[in-house]
Amino acid sequence: MEIWALLGLAVILAVGGLLGYYLLVVTEGVYLGRRMVVWLYDITAHKYDGIKEFEPEFEEFFLIRPLLAHLKAIPAPRILDVATGTGRLPYALLAYPTFHGRVTGLDASAKMLQHAGSKLRPYGWRAAFVQQVAGRLPFADNSFDAVTCLEALEFFPAPDGALVEMARVLKPGGTLLVTRRKGAWGKAFPDRYRNVAQFENYMQTFGLEDVYTVPWLQDYDQVYGRKPRSVVSSQWSIVSDQ
Repeated sequence: MEIWALLGLAVILAVGGLLGYYLLVVTEGVYLGRRMVVWLYDITAHKYDGIKEFEPEFEEFFLIRPLLAHLKAIPAPRILDVATGTGRLPYALLAYPTFHGRVTGLDASAKMLQHAGSKLRPYGWRAAFVQQVAGRLPFADNSFDAVTCLEALEFFPAPDGALVEMARVLKPGGTLLVTRRKGAWGKAFPDRYRNVAQFENYMQTFGLEDVYTVPWLQDYDQVYGRKPRSVVSSQWSIVSDQ
């Protein structure tokens, strides 16, 4: 009996460990609520860049150049980076010699923003950071030439509300760049996973046009969309809190 009891305990611990890994590591707390997600990012902010190991040349070639190609007619574009974390995209943009615009990074994690602010301090007024959730963007309609959101949508409590807000603050004709989680880890989010065609159709439901997908990282595609040049401003309203 003792052996069976020990085996039963071992099974319970193993299942509990796997469940904990899924909830805290794979899905980064999203199924435990927004506060858990923010807390996890707060406690890992100091080592986040080291974990990700961003390569400047890779960022420039596969992220910054394609994004700026959409903005080539705008001398000093204004860009919003939602879920900016430690300022990955703002840092890469402002380090690019032909970019003369401004970047606002938004995130719910205060610790992440502290690290972002420290990295971007040399760029002064061209980099600004706001602590806020993605479903309540504190900006007027039609404020930004481009809005970006990298490796984050699947971790929002309500992705639909966040996308409505991102589209709302885009200027008519502006570019939205988000990422689609793919592969086995993408399917670990059963209520959020979409294949390429499904995700492109999903983006179009928010009024975006010219939507297309670009392969990017092992776990992510880039997905671009454009806000129509003629829209009714009342179309864009907050759907739900993030």
